[in-house]
Amino acid sequence: MSGQSNAPTSRRTRIAAFAAGGALVVGGLGYTLASWTDTEWVFGGTADGDPAVGTSTFEVEQNVTGLPGDWTQSEQDPGQAMTFTADAIALSPGDATYAGVSLRTVTGSIAGDVEVQRAVRAAGIPVVDAGDLLWDALQVRVATTAVGATCGAGSFTAGSTIVSGPLATSDATIAQALAADGASEQAYCFEVSLPATPALPAGVALDALQGRTAAPAWEFAAESR
Repeated sequence: MSGQSNAPTSRRTRIAAFAAGGALVVGGLGYTLASWTDTEWVFGGTADGDPAVGTSTFEVEQNVTGLPGDWTQSEQDPGQAMTFTADAIALSPGDATYAGVSLRTVTGSIAGDVEVQRAVRAAGIPVVDAGDLLWDALQVRVATTAVGATCGAGSFTAGSTIVSGPLATSDATIAQALAADGASEQAYCFEVSLPATPALPAGVALDALQGRTAAPAWEFAAESR
């Protein structure tokens, strides 16, 4: 009787031992028990669930009137129209005309530097200047000025003039700093003049410049820092 009762118990014990060891052999095949899995995630952010990685903002705006509410952005040629003095469209040899513009960064922008590029013919503005005679004869000067200062002949000193020469080829060789978040403002004074004895092609008389028009456009190339 004792031998009959011990055999099933012994078999059950061996099966339990195999199962506890992690494998159970049935019909010649091996079966592995499933494992528990787990994952952990993290993200670059704040305790409030906001992103913690991103890019800064750099943006410059301009003001061509000097009025506090007239700041705007114009990033395509020809841009905003600067208001030159009244005689601008009726220059005679020896005359000059003046216009001012100010730049600053916008609220939330990082700091940067800005540099005046040489003039180009304003896109989409019709002019009368066959052969570019007037364009090639005009001269330009640009000066940095104090905010609110009058833009005129007195603006151009040795320390303030950053552009001087033929309109078609002259640009600045020094940049101006713009503080972050609109904290500083840089004012400029532009002078366009027709010399008393302008450069003209051989055989072209001074009178050939009469009745012509020009529409120069300048880019302020800005870079963050």
